[in-house]
Amino acid sequence: MPPEEDETRESAVLMLFGEGAHGPDLLLTERNHTMRSHPGQVSFPGGSLDPGETPEQAALREAWEETGLDRDGVDVFAQLPPLWVPVSNFAVTPVLAWWRDPSPVSTVSPEEVHAVWRAPLRELRDPAYRITVRAPNGWRGPGFLIGDDHDVICWGFTAGVIARLFEFLGWIEDLPDAPEHPLPDYMLAGRPVDREQVQPNTEFEQRRGLR
Repeated sequence: MPPEEDETRESAVLMLFGEGAHGPDLLLTERNHTMRSHPGQVSFPGGSLDPGETPEQAALREAWEETGLDRDGVDVFAQLPPLWVPVSNFAVTPVLAWWRDPSPVSTVSPEEVHAVWRAPLRELRDPAYRITVRAPNGWRGPGFLIGDDHDVICWGFTAGVIARLFEFLGWIEDLPDAPEHPLPDYMLAGRPVDREQVQPNTEFEQRRGLR
């Protein structure tokens, strides 16, 4: 079960869809490989809510801080229910937005962000780039191969949100037999094993009242 409401911290992430050089895409970041928390993890731009902030405000602010995103060119159109991440004990609210007026993005904060990716939706939907990831503790979940050479692993919470949303929209089907890929060692550094025994809640229909 999730922890008590007063123990759970709030954060928000930005699922930003746009029209890129290779068609419709999704903005993703790759965390610095030497960070103490989730090194090398592919994630949506985002972070903790500051006092008085809404999830929309926090997601847009964090995206600007991490990638230099011009927030004036972004139209927010939806917000998913908060999803609990047991590893960090956060209730994470995905904020969905359309990149109406794309702006240049880059690794504005290299101590936090290793790379910024615009992952084409056609590649995220392609079974050739979909994988299964098994963590050392036995946790098993969907994954995607992204990047110029499709050698960057998107897994965990981020991959779960992408997979569940795309399945809900009818863009992809579940691939339980997708090939299994091991995680690189740098992604496993300093991970708290005890909380990872619980699978992150990426089922949007399950509203856990964490807000």
